[in-house]
Amino acid sequence: MVQPIEVLLVEDDPGDALMTREAFAEHKVGNRLHVVSDGVEALRFLRREGEYAQAPRPHLVLLDLNLPRKDGREVLQEIKQDEDLARIPVVVLTTSEAEEDIVRSYQLHANAYVTKPVDFDQFIKVVRQIDDFFVTVVRLPQR
Repeated sequence: MVQPIEVLLVEDDPGDALMTREAFAEHKVGNRLHVVSDGVEALRFLRREGEYAQAPRPHLVLLDLNLPRKDGREVLQEIKQDEDLARIPVVVLTTSEAEEDIVRSYQLHANAYVTKPVDFDQFIKVVRQIDDFFVTVVRLPQR
């Protein structure tokens, strides 16, 4: 039996967050999706600070690049430089197709870079593929 995983979605676009929630809800009811809308909140969630003191440790982070307060590139860099957080896989899920964003994300040790499709059905399909890969194919660290 596949254990449910905790997923942190860092996404400032409410529509994209809703579509991601719907994709997870329809596809794998056991997985838990947590959503924060900016980079500062993402790091507070990951570090279990303030109102996130009881937050679960995510097994996977889906990270948008263009975020308010703290950019996704900065968040990625802080995650991968933090000994306690570095082993959490981070999938950059963004609208940017810019080569420099792709290169920079991998330089910062992103585990994958996925461009969000604009078509709703394709977006749902991509989120499901990410979910499938990290739930059924990949072995994730438990802590």
